[in-house]
Amino acid sequence: MSSGGSSYGDIHRYEPARESTAAAIAIVLLTVIEVVFVSLFVFGLMSAWASTEFGNMFTGALLAMIFIDLAFILLLYRKEFLPDVMIVKKRRRKWEDLYVREEDKDGVGVDTGNLTETLKRAVYPYYKK
Repeated sequence: MSSGGSSYGDIHRYEPARESTAAAIAIVLLTVIEVVFVSLFVFGLMSAWASTEFGNMFTGALLAMIFIDLAFILLLYRKEFLPDVMIVKKRRRKWEDLYVREEDKDGVGVDTGNLTETLKRAVYPYYKK
């Protein structure tokens, strides 16, 4: 579904999430595996597995598996349960990122005009006109 609006903040495209049951079951199973890995890692820390040579590698491998499993959980959740939304954003010209106005691109001297107003424009580059 898309809208014809082109003003800032309008939703340009909205595709609802699939929300498949297979993804939900996979997330639950990966969460159970995550809990097992975390409990093994905590048990290994409490029983000082890291003090031995192979225990240190095993503890590191458990920590790596925790983060890999968490990455797959987040990947499935983002892909299956979050909608795809594209909004209209304001496009800026190149000079607008650096200067307040196009005519001020060469800079303004401090001694001209009101000093506080000039300093305010220097400190806040996106100062409203």
